[in-house]
Amino acid sequence: MQQQDFLRDAMRRLNLTRDAFSERLGVRRRALDTWLLPEASAESRSMPDMVSKFVGEILQNAPRGASAAGGGVDDRPLAQRMAADGRPHLLSVAQFDRDGLEDLFRVADTMQPIARRQKVTRVLEGAVLGSLFFEASTRTRVSFGAAFCRLGGTVCDTTGFTFSSMAKGESIYDTSRVMSGYVDALVVRHPEQGSVAEFARATNIPVINAGDGPGEHPSQAILDIYTIQREFSRLGKLVDGTHVAMVGDLKYGRTVHSLIRLLALYRGLKFTLIAPPSLEMPAYLLDLVARNGHVVEQTPSLEQGLRGADVVYATRIQKERFQGEEIEGYTPEFQVGKALVDAVCKPDTILMHPLPRDGRPGANDLSTDLNHDPRLAIFRQTDNGIAVRMALFAVLMGVEGQVARSMRDAAWRSPRHVGPDDAEFDEL
Repeated sequence: MQQQDFLRDAMRRLNLTRDAFSERLGVRRRALDTWLLPEASAESRSMPDMVSKFVGEILQNAPRGASAAGGGVDDRPLAQRMAADGRPHLLSVAQFDRDGLEDLFRVADTMQPIARRQKVTRVLEGAVLGSLFFEASTRTRVSFGAAFCRLGGTVCDTTGFTFSSMAKGESIYDTSRVMSGYVDALVVRHPEQGSVAEFARATNIPVINAGDGPGEHPSQAILDIYTIQREFSRLGKLVDGTHVAMVGDLKYGRTVHSLIRLLALYRGLKFTLIAPPSLEMPAYLLDLVARNGHVVEQTPSLEQGLRGADVVYATRIQKERFQGEEIEGYTPEFQVGKALVDAVCKPDTILMHPLPRDGRPGANDLSTDLNHDPRLAIFRQTDNGIAVRMALFAVLMGVEGQVARSMRDAAWRSPRHVGPDDAEFDEL
């Protein structure tokens, strides 16, 4: 694990901000900041071996959480702890407790040099991924495929329902059973809630839910929290006690459904849910969040709801989920634009979106006039998705322990940063 990822992991496991962590180590905050910079930065410095050993000792002696049944520590492999009915599937965020989520993030940190194109690995050489998308998809489908390929595997892609065997009357069971003879893992997106779980029941190969209608999108929620933690690490914040504003289609948006369930694993959060009455968050999710001791506010007012938020998570309207309903109270004024963000949000507010967003003028979505605002994290969010999905594949297929030993330098010249704004953000 690279130095900056090692230190971020330590702060995450100890639940400490940069100020508190530097005080724990007995070093100046400025020294810690230079150790946390990317290696390509001119101001990056290597931490002394003594500090590295000290951090290792702190982590070794730090108590782990007690979220396992019975209040004890669950030392089983992560794949077993997050299994669905005893099998290596990812169907719902309900498969995670906070310890399991943190352990997965540790694996994702290991994947970062590969996701950044600096290293390569072949731990899944010979493995084939079946990518079954019965709904159109670009980002999620390519992201999963790229993650599998960067681990050394290959991908068989299919998109659309019209010409599939299922359109000819084949059952989900038969499709899943046949595909299991062709491939070593399945990523499935389907328009009907619960359908991906049907695929999983018919096979023992890993199945990952890439979205089942208005149900869940677990990998998106996982990468969202991973992004929040990495952004907060830079800002000196913790997820515990944060204020999250969710904006838009909260009724049918499966990304916010999964995200709010995972965020409920943390402590003392405040949720402000901003939507017109026809698109409010389902009641069962409000009950779940309230039972975990969090504060929930609902409002149709953007200006009121965004004020003071640490994270703003915007979503588009899921028009494909509507069944004859009318959208009331959702006008073009319901747009998160730069003028509004500058007026009511803090200088360090993080702006997020699961994408795609509607970038047309006047669209009630996250406005494109925020593209060069440093608070906009949507592209760092998508970049983090590669490392998180690599981690999911590695854990579910049992190779996470081999990745660090198998990495070697990329033979091609990889970019030092991907987008035009990334270099400045990463202080390169």
